[in-house]
Amino acid sequence: MVLVGTGMWGLASVVLLLVNLMTDFDVSIWLWTGLAGTVLGLLGYGVLRWQRAAARSGSRSAQTGV
Repeated sequence: MVLVGTGMWGLASVVLLLVNLMTDFDVSIWLWTGLAGTVLGLLGYGVLRWQRAAARSGSRSAQTGV
């Protein structure tokens, strides 16, 4: 689910970048929002993988059921 959402933010960022380059329509706030969503999604996926690895290795501080 995290990867799907991150991919959608990334796709939106690419589309907005193309719209910004091809037209004189200013979408800069939306472009930055899409980029921020992509970066935060990638960070969230990294945390998710980190928690899964900790749970598999038996760390007592890892979240269970991730």
